[in-house]
Amino acid sequence: MAFALAVGGAVPGTAQPMPDDSQTDASRATYVDLVTLGERSELVIRAEIRRQTQVGPERAPGLRPGLARLYIEADTLALIAGSTRIGESLAYLVDVPLDEKGKLPKLKKRQFILFANTVPGRPATERGREIQLSGPNAQLDYSPEFEARLRPILTSLAASDVPPQIEGIADALAVQGTLAGESESQIFLETQDGSPVSITVLRRPGLRPTWGVSWGEIIDSSARPPQRETLRWYRLACSLPGELPSSANLARDPAARRLAAADYAFVIDQLGPCERAITE
Repeated sequence: MAFALAVGGAVPGTAQPMPDDSQTDASRATYVDLVTLGERSELVIRAEIRRQTQVGPERAPGLRPGLARLYIEADTLALIAGSTRIGESLAYLVDVPLDEKGKLPKLKKRQFILFANTVPGRPATERGREIQLSGPNAQLDYSPEFEARLRPILTSLAASDVPPQIEGIADALAVQGTLAGESESQIFLETQDGSPVSITVLRRPGLRPTWGVSWGEIIDSSARPPQRETLRWYRLACSLPGELPSSANLARDPAARRLAAADYAFVIDQLGPCERAITE
């Protein structure tokens, strides 16, 4: 492949570091990591490294100590996600750690899944395309098992009913019922596109509290919690604040305010942690 790009000249975007070789191990990536990488990327590509060339330090601004910047030429094996033309060959930059002897890792003939974006002003040619990895650790070791795990996530991200991005809490209100131990809390969320999302927590005497999420105008008291490792779960678990903001609590009665805060804490506990291993 002979792109117009030369290693010593302009570079395709900013190189993304791989802090250590274990970070290319796709088995370490959590569901949250893969959704994060998928949302950041125009393209998800399976590729095989054909050639690696070290970029001189004088042409690698921002390179951290202990890392080397590589100019990678790779063969496209499959476009897993994305509608942009990419061609049969790829070129991109990546920062990789040197080993204990200060030597480069050998990437030639290794297959990777690349999470990437196109480079502005660098259109694809018949010979291929320059790309920019969409973040650190966006080059993950390929295996059939990893691809099988990744594809349903990418399919859900491309669906027409993708849940909205959660930006915070708009309002929360707890109302106590006529019976002792009976209450209902409603928590209204702020979303990026303004679409309504609300959480309802119900308490009944002698029963465990129940909760659910309504993804629309109708507040459904029979709504259920989102299943773990789904986009709806991800939106909540990775976006909601750890505690109910005092400013969002509309109740004036101290007992009702405490109940709303407790019900919100219950929801956060039920969602569980937003676990990441290779993304921020």
